Amino acid sequence: MTTPETRAIRVRGLEKSYQTLPVLRGVDFDVARGGIFALLGSNGAGKTTVVRILSTLIEADAGTASVDGFDVATQSAKVREVISLTGQFAAVDEILSGRENLVLVARLRHLKRPGKIADDLLERFSLTDAAARRVSTYSGGMRRRLDIAMSLIGNPSVIFLDEPTTGLDPEARLEVWGAVKELAAHGTTVLLTTQYLDEAEQLADRIAILHKGRIIVDGTLAELKRLLPPAEVEYVEKQPSLEDVFLAIVGADK
Repeated sequence: MTTPETRAIRVRGLEKSYQTLPVLRGVDFDVARGGIFALLGSNGAGKTTVVRILSTLIEADAGTASVDGFDVATQSAKVREVISLTGQFAAVDEILSGRENLVLVARLRHLKRPGKIADDLLERFSLTDAAARRVSTYSGGMRRRLDIAMSLIGNPSVIFLDEPTTGLDPEARLEVWGAVKELAAHGTTVLLTTQYLDEAEQLADRIAILHKGRIIVDGTLAELKRLLPPAEVEYVEKQPSLEDVFLAIVGADK
């Protein structure tokens, strides 16, 4: 149970409709500081709508929400100062190099020593060797890691990752998972939306399932697993997953 001191995000009774289509029907959840919270749901469940409300891009029809103690409706400017948002597609300039992208954002934010900021983030996300290369030559995973690095300029306390691995291959997804874990390790609060069960299972400290505009379950992975009785088997032979096979073959060929 979170308290005001340990809570980074608080959502109560959130509702949103588009014309006559209700998308959110009373959403409630809390996100603890420094953790990874996964909002899991199928396409059209309302995950992106929640993120857009919390990041002050749209207004809710009803309910309340706060981020880092600031009300998203009445203190939107304060909210924008403490958050960062990364959408489903990497917002990077392909003509510039990775380092130039980072330096540009740091300068736009009027930060001191933009070069040092860029170099530190390149090292943190294992992009130093590709720093001088044009982003157009980057793989999908590298672009997404650069995108996440760019979103950290200015040291936001909360970052929203809206389906960050959409369209990525298995190797790139693992790269992004590593970057997300890196965020939490440095104390950043992460709200991750995803439709991938394995992604939520691998990354999240806490998982909420959004279905038909409502949170139908919210808990740790262990708590969610206890909702189903364990299956009894006499013998189980673990077969490799397709991802195991793919990574084994590709890794051996490098």
